[in-house]
Amino acid sequence: MLRTLAQNWWAIVLRGLCAVLFGVVAFAWPGITLTVLVLLYGAYALVEGVLAVAWAVIGRLPGPFPWGVLLAGLAGVAVGVWTFLYPGITALALVFLIGAWAVIRGIFEIVAAFHLRKELDNEWLLALSGFLSLVLGLFLFMAPGAGALAVLWWIGAFSIVFGVLEIILGFRLKGVNDRLVPRLA
Repeated sequence: MLRTLAQNWWAIVLRGLCAVLFGVVAFAWPGITLTVLVLLYGAYALVEGVLAVAWAVIGRLPGPFPWGVLLAGLAGVAVGVWTFLYPGITALALVFLIGAWAVIRGIFEIVAAFHLRKELDNEWLLALSGFLSLVLGLFLFMAPGAGALAVLWWIGAFSIVFGVLEIILGFRLKGVNDRLVPRLA
């Protein structure tokens, strides 16, 4: 595996450069980036839905009809079409979905910390994590526009950090490749 990674070091560097570029674009043009991400989500939902419907109807084997797959596919098609027709509402819905996830996760982490207080040292860290998640979720509900921008900035920041780390890894693998090539000759 190391040999394969070392020989293809350039692909890892290229991947890192793409991630950094995406992160920079997310900061430079947040509105366009958010729109593109929402439309990509819509395209994914639409294609996945069409494929699920096709599998349920065309690729079906003898036996009971796969109603669950068909209904999930139709839901995917509906969500994909809805996303293309109303990208702004879809972005807002995704922010609320992330907010709901953060609130639910936060509540469960606080409850878990409470139950683990007698069996775990520093359970307050779990409670703090839950509290921060809860605060994030409430912030997304109270200010969804700012929340969407904040989520986009986090994605952009992550992309830049990830990209830089990939570039460093790629060049380290190039060094490994340079050491391996003479041994192979």
